[in-house]
Amino acid sequence: MSAAFAPQPNLAEVFARVRAVTSELIAGLHPEDLQLQSMTEASPGKWHLAHTSWFFEEFVLARDPSYRPFDPAYRYLFNSYYESVGDRHPRPRRGLLSRPLLSEVLAYRRHVDEAMARRIEEGLTPELAAVVELGCHHEQQHQELLLTDLLHAFSFNPCAPAYAPAPEDPPPSDARALPLTWRAFGEGIFEIGAPPEGFAFDNERPRHRVFVEPFELSNRLVTNGEYLAFIRDGGYRRFELWLSEGFDAVKAGGWSAPLYWRERDGAWFEFGLHGLRPLRLDAPVSCLSYFEADAYARWAGARLPTEQEWEVASAHATGEPNLLDGRRFEALPARADGLTQMFGDLWEWTSSSYAPYPGYRPLAGALGEYNGKFMCNQYVLRGGSFATAASHLRPSYRNFFPTSARWQFTGIRLARGGPSERS
Repeated sequence: MSAAFAPQPNLAEVFARVRAVTSELIAGLHPEDLQLQSMTEASPGKWHLAHTSWFFEEFVLARDPSYRPFDPAYRYLFNSYYESVGDRHPRPRRGLLSRPLLSEVLAYRRHVDEAMARRIEEGLTPELAAVVELGCHHEQQHQELLLTDLLHAFSFNPCAPAYAPAPEDPPPSDARALPLTWRAFGEGIFEIGAPPEGFAFDNERPRHRVFVEPFELSNRLVTNGEYLAFIRDGGYRRFELWLSEGFDAVKAGGWSAPLYWRERDGAWFEFGLHGLRPLRLDAPVSCLSYFEADAYARWAGARLPTEQEWEVASAHATGEPNLLDGRRFEALPARADGLTQMFGDLWEWTSSSYAPYPGYRPLAGALGEYNGKFMCNQYVLRGGSFATAASHLRPSYRNFFPTSARWQFTGIRLARGGPSERS
């Protein structure tokens, strides 16, 4: 692998901090919680704990011929999608891995932590240091997936268990949202993508120029109250608002509201990491598919931004981002003036298909499977969520998910303007 990433200073500290955050996120959970797999697309928490350790063992520690793996079977059990590494346990059956025990997986993590600390202290080539840095960002991705997958699994429990305690003094559910306004951006040629220096995934490069037509972006994310108006106006029944595949998904899945909304005796509630609570009308609507975001935008007389528009506008973001570091575990209402909630709170769907940038080249070797091979039938999301670590996020970051994915921490920012609206 070439020096695609510039290793950070104090790599040992970065590694230790990232690993510690993962441990903090499972504090208070039980083995039964971490064994759950509620659908094919999700993984048990125990598997996330093991896989992130497998990554460092496979791509860093195993490069030393004298290294002895913790358990040779783990190479098969905890590989995710790396064809070049070899066969792997089927993804839909990860929840059936009652063994190894959680205690054994935690012992595996300690083993890898100790071996990695020694390996970093001995000194790394720039190439290997770059792999360690990539592994830290990979684990930060799994920290967010750990939370999304736990929430999805907990949502099937009639007891509505809370992952974290709710705030002691929650604001009223009928609090008013910050008025929605528009920020205008002029046309021009802009550079987007990650610069050559500093960490970025390969799908964020190369930095390149794009022409952007004049457009406007909403100052904040769409709220629960606004989305509730869409529902009450028959939004899920009005086929003219939906892409054809999206309306098929509505009918096949019986969609009538966001994934974690619950209606009881005419009142709406939302299930989140704090458990089941009354729906906050001023908070951002979350856990929506691309299809739902697109349909709402049409209903609102707007559209979703392109990822180029989003990145250009992100340079003008205001307010403090709500990220994992603050450990709020929920998206918060917009309160600041300006272009708010651009970073943190919720990932924002764009209308851009996930495709390579001009001149894109994947990493060499097994790590080339990390991003490039998924550039098909996915859409780009930008901006991070309340479960994204601050050190993991950049304006050029390109997240991606299938159009029907609803269990991620995703929301809606509206855009308008452009050539189609001037014709």
